[in-house]
Amino acid sequence: MTPTARIAARFDAADGYEQAARIQRIAAMELARRISCQHGREAPVRILEIGCGTGLLTRELRRLFPHAHITATDIAPRMLERLAAQMPGDKRLSLHVMDGETPDLPGPFDLICSSLAMQWFHNRRAALLSLATLLLPGGQMALATLAAGSFARWRAAYAHAGVACPMPHYPTPDTLQGEWPTMGAGLWQVAEIIDTPATPLAFVRELRAIGATHTTHPPATAGQMRRVLAAAQAHHPFVVSYHVAYGQFNRAAWPGVFVTGTDTDVGKTVASAALVQAWNAAYWKPLQSGTDDAPADSTSVRQLAELDASRLYPPAASFGASLSPEDAAAHAHTHIDPAAIALPPHTAARGPLVVEGAGGVFVPIAENYLMIDLMVRLGLPVVLVARSALGTINHTLLSLAALRARGLHVAGIILNGQPEPLARSAIERHGQVRILAEFPRLSPMGPQAVAQLASRLPTWAQVMDGSVQ
Repeated sequence: MTPTARIAARFDAADGYEQAARIQRIAAMELARRISCQHGREAPVRILEIGCGTGLLTRELRRLFPHAHITATDIAPRMLERLAAQMPGDKRLSLHVMDGETPDLPGPFDLICSSLAMQWFHNRRAALLSLATLLLPGGQMALATLAAGSFARWRAAYAHAGVACPMPHYPTPDTLQGEWPTMGAGLWQVAEIIDTPATPLAFVRELRAIGATHTTHPPATAGQMRRVLAAAQAHHPFVVSYHVAYGQFNRAAWPGVFVTGTDTDVGKTVASAALVQAWNAAYWKPLQSGTDDAPADSTSVRQLAELDASRLYPPAASFGASLSPEDAAAHAHTHIDPAAIALPPHTAARGPLVVEGAGGVFVPIAENYLMIDLMVRLGLPVVLVARSALGTINHTLLSLAALRARGLHVAGIILNGQPEPLARSAIERHGQVRILAEFPRLSPMGPQAVAQLASRLPTWAQVMDGSVQ
């Protein structure tokens, strides 16, 4: 029997799942709360649930989204039978036996969710990529899984008894964060749940009741188990800690990148023009300011990259003053409504889209809305443009930290100016990031110069699959 089949068999045999699954119920309720906060008034139409069990999360999804079609899947057929009994007559509910690691449904879905099932996956990174491809552009994944730190006292009891602990080693938040697909932006947050079973033996029985005892370790002997239980009982009251990681991922609306900089005038527009030419991409500058003093960046990119007008999208807003978008709008006696920033009618069939921001990641767009908030909304991988000069290490590492704190995937960095090998090395090592290219200062800056810079860049496919050297 394969490991996957053994897991399915254990859950099939878990007759007391619903009664014993206290932590599963808490995690499902919290995940549902996070989903509801993300979706607001835009309810998903098609939902895929992975590892639905007896329907703890499924029932919450139905309460939140009464008109959505939910496809609930589980590796254990009897779990689906119990769910069907819990939700009889629901005509917008489909049940499907499936291994969540290798989905066999065509999609697309607006929302894919899973509560405390992913810890059974053998290859999370591959599974997340498979699931993300089933999302509609702009769709969301919402997940809960166990993280490092779970069962600390229970593990200590095994160590005190001199017995190998059969509990799996769960991933750290940093490990999980590094496994998101590059086609969007995702963020993990960890919360601790403290459970107080009546006794250590009651805890073991509850694990068996929910089928969560699968392990590759040989089972402990009766004598070994007695020593473990005694060691656990010595700490009164007996508590079990669950570190639950909640992850939310948004697939980008289209393939492409968001170009930002460590500060203003760092070379974002030239870098954007080079990316457009290298990838035969389209271009969009959502917010433009400073047109009283210089040509609009859209005009510059069109000329530098010799871009066809059909691949150039107009800004959502444009202002004359050379100020931040927020201040430039105020100077023009208006304001920017972030919710009204209309996305261009770009489709994946037209290839990647290069989106250029204004200034750096914390440039204000409106009250309580910064450039990084727009970046999160779009969910595109980020290309960070930085100077090669003195001071770039600090500015670049701070920008990287800010981007990652919001769950944005950094596709790589373009360094502008005279090469500084030590600065490059420090950024690569401490920032754990790829340098896509180093651009020398070329003069005059025109289509020929941009073509030279474009030749230094990796292909779009290389950037997306991480094969840049």
